[in-house]
Amino acid sequence: MLDSNRLRRLEQMPLWDFALAFYSAPNVEDACLTLQDTLGIDVCELLFHGWLSVHGLEALPGPLDKQRKEREVWQREVTQALRHLRRRLKPEAQESASIATLRKMIQQAELQAERENLQRWQIWATENPDDDARLTNCALNSHDVAKWLQDRLHFTELDKDCLCASGARDSISNAWQALATRLDRFESPR
Repeated sequence: MLDSNRLRRLEQMPLWDFALAFYSAPNVEDACLTLQDTLGIDVCELLFHGWLSVHGLEALPGPLDKQRKEREVWQREVTQALRHLRRRLKPEAQESASIATLRKMIQQAELQAERENLQRWQIWATENPDDDARLTNCALNSHDVAKWLQDRLHFTELDKDCLCASGARDSISNAWQALATRLDRFESPR
């Protein structure tokens, strides 16, 4: 049975607030970007699972799969499209002030798209969870957090297609571990 105290604490810390605090912790941004750029991990979903885990909760696989598909469409059609455009304009922005301004606006739109995605994850998690079992209690030992995150995101193996080089494996392993360490030590901002 879902612990109502955990759910109440979850509702008291919006996912966006958690994401800002967690992402700004040392090594987290680099770890998230490594996993995003190397494995195609959706950082918003990763943050969502981290938010749940610090409250002792996790999403149930069946309902999660349906929500994940909806969030993947948003990421692909909105956030990734903006990210691609922002990255594409980077060289031109170094030579043109007007392109740099445009790129900054696109970066702000990308951030807003990520915020919207996180808000949709939060609504899904907190909206009528008793009627539509979406969450369950989760008890994690600190040494299990990295594997738990990988399992939630369906990346249980480090030897995926492009990860033949040991440097890539090490970088990815270090990223998972950095996130796990920060989640284990996370304290909500006051």
